[in-house]
Amino acid sequence: MNIYVGNLNYRVKESELQKVMEEYGTVNSVKFILDRETKRFKGFAFVEMEDEQAARQAIAELDGAEYHGRRMVVKEALPPKR
Repeated sequence: MNIYVGNLNYRVKESELQKVMEEYGTVNSVKFILDRETKRFKGFAFVEMEDEQAARQAIAELDGAEYHGRRMVVKEALPPKR
């Protein structure tokens, strides 16, 4: 399952977010979204988790949780609307 994780502190590193998500299950990938021009982190990421049940538990427990001084937004990532 692909998960959107937003409102992240700009100092958070991919490895830190991966450790948090791994507390719920196997993480296949963590992709931080960077600004195309500045190459700076934009404050959100996508996390791919292997097990849907573990992913849903992570969403339920982490959405609104404080992490590095900010309340995370954690929800299922949906495909872009066309």
